[in-house]
Amino acid sequence: MAYRLAIIAGTGMDRLSKAISSSDISHIRSDTPWGQVPISAFEVNGCELFLVDRHHSTEAGLRTPPHQIEHRANVHAIRSVNPDLIVSVNSVGTMTESLPPGRVGVVTDVLDLSSNAITFHPSDAVHADRTNLFSTPHMSLLGNAGIDGLVVPTRLVSAQCVGPQFETPAEIQALSLIGADVVGMTLGPESRLVSETGIPHVAICCSSNWAAGMTPGDSSAPIDHHQVEALADSIRSIVADCILTLVVT
Repeated sequence: MAYRLAIIAGTGMDRLSKAISSSDISHIRSDTPWGQVPISAFEVNGCELFLVDRHHSTEAGLRTPPHQIEHRANVHAIRSVNPDLIVSVNSVGTMTESLPPGRVGVVTDVLDLSSNAITFHPSDAVHADRTNLFSTPHMSLLGNAGIDGLVVPTRLVSAQCVGPQFETPAEIQALSLIGADVVGMTLGPESRLVSETGIPHVAICCSSNWAAGMTPGDSSAPIDHHQVEALADSIRSIVADCILTLVVT
């Protein structure tokens, strides 16, 4: 059976599949207890890839905002294709000079103090271990790949905030003080659910903006979502190189 790699991506990554592969892309829908999820399926060097846009459009044709994403549906759909590896791609605001906007980082841990309880086991106590949240062998593959624009630190903690508003400078300062390096709105609950599947997981974060109050030389600089989307889109090729590095033939 061919190696299977699944990707859950969001802001600025709507054309990621074309950046990864020139092969034909098929579109399927996965029925889950929480609604249908569209999946793009394609191949690279004999490896089967499956891509879910976590913000996939609502029935009204609108992009689902981060606080309304049904993460159980997305992860359930991805699990249904029996992947050997799940890759999360998240847009983040950065608090560290080692990962300035325009770079891509490999997340080593998650700081999530804001998500509501979320699980595939609401009626039974199932306690998934999250001590080693992300797959060390796959992170090592990325670290040894020499990808231009990719930062693979020994420690990169991604904080979870609810959204859809961006954070305040006071919130960013507090998150930084307790150990966060970047901040996003989706990886927290997504990683919780993936940990329940037992499938190896890697998280790649796209540094799309300085977090509130962190812009060098201008702590009052505003954050514009359209600029965030544009910058995330511009570093799609780095994400594609990461995915290709993780392809196993």
